[in-house]
Amino acid sequence: MREIHVEKLTEEIRDMCIQATHFLSEDMKKAIDRAEQEEQNPLGKQILGQLQENLKIAGEEMIPICQDTGMAVIFLEIGQEVHFTGGSLEDAINEGVRRGYTEGYLRKSVVSDPLIRENTKDNTPAVIYYDLVPGDKVKITVAPKGFGSENMSKMYMLKPAQGVEGVREAIVEAVQEAGPNACPPVVVGVGIGGTFEKAALLAKKALTREVGEHSSVPHIRELEEEVLKRINGLGIGPAGLGGTVTALAVNINTYPTHIAGLPVAVNLCCHVNRHIVREL
Repeated sequence: MREIHVEKLTEEIRDMCIQATHFLSEDMKKAIDRAEQEEQNPLGKQILGQLQENLKIAGEEMIPICQDTGMAVIFLEIGQEVHFTGGSLEDAINEGVRRGYTEGYLRKSVVSDPLIRENTKDNTPAVIYYDLVPGDKVKITVAPKGFGSENMSKMYMLKPAQGVEGVREAIVEAVQEAGPNACPPVVVGVGIGGTFEKAALLAKKALTREVGEHSSVPHIRELEEEVLKRINGLGIGPAGLGGTVTALAVNINTYPTHIAGLPVAVNLCCHVNRHIVREL
C-alpha cells in the first residue's frame, strides 16, 4: 500500500490550474500550427496567425490564453493500492483549485447555486470524476472548461435503426448549429453508447485525448476521420468567418449500450482546449 498525503494533490492541482490556463498543451500548439498552414481562406489564415500571436503573448507575459478561465473539470485515475492521508480527498482537490484560481489571479466563474447565481469567489467547487484502476499511481487530468463552447454541446438519444449515418449527422449538426459561438476551430469530443449520462462523460473525456491520436478501434477511427472531413467542409472556418478549418480533431469514445438505445453526446471545445496531465 502506497500512502500519499492529500496536500501533495492540492499543490499539484494548484500548479496545473495555473499552467493549463496560461500555456497551450503541445498537441494543441501543433494542431493550430498545422491548421494555419492548411487553411485556404486568407482571412481564416490571418485569424489563425492572430491566435498564435495571442498564445505567444500569453506565455511571455503570464496572461491567460483566454479570458474565460473555465470551470475546473478534474479526472482522477486512482490506483487501488493508494491510500490518501491527511484529510478529505475531495476537499484537497477543491483546495488546489481554490489556490490555483486565487493565487494565479484567474477569473472566478463558478456560482454556488445555478438559479440564485451567487459567485463562490474562488472557482470552486470543481467537477470531479474518479476511476479506480490497478496499481499504486494517481493520474490527474485538469481540464478547465470555458462555457462559450460548453453551451453549444448537444445530447442525442438516437434510435438504433439510425445507425452510423445517424451518428454522423448528429455530430455534424451539433457543430453546424454552434457556428461561430464555440470559438472555432474546435475540438469535437463525442461519446457514443452507455446511458444518457455516460455518453456525456465519454464526450467530455474525449476532449482530453491528444489531438492527432485516433481511437484504437478501426471503424471508430474511420468515423473520426470521415466526420472531421465533413465538418471542415461546412465552411464555418476560424472564428466563424469562413474557411476550410472548422475543427482540429474529432475524438470519439464508445461504450456498450442497451439494445433499445443509441445515445450520442457531442461536447465542443474552443481552439484552446485546455488539458494537462500529471502522475503521482
